[in-house]
Amino acid sequence: MAFKPLHDRVLVKRVQGEEKTKGGLIIPDNAKEKPAEGEIVAVGEGARKDSGELIAPSVKVGDRILFGKWSGTEVSLDGQDLLIMKESDILGIIA
Repeated sequence: MAFKPLHDRVLVKRVQGEEKTKGGLIIPDNAKEKPAEGEIVAVGEGARKDSGELIAPSVKVGDRILFGKWSGTEVSLDGQDLLIMKESDILGIIA
């Protein structure tokens, strides 16, 4: 994929939601919530201070993250559904 986010934006691939409940019931597609967990696919170079100094991003490609329910803009690249969001929309990195 030839896409590089600009500034402090990141490209995120959602992880798949659970297919079954803990009790073993299968969840139909129309009842599933979109997961708020994803993996960083690409990272921009970072934000800039007013002085022009670059602020390096806190995340890197491959990090698993949590983000807000309504964060990002959904896009489709190379047949994959992805999200473009600002780094500030990321709630945390899953260790």
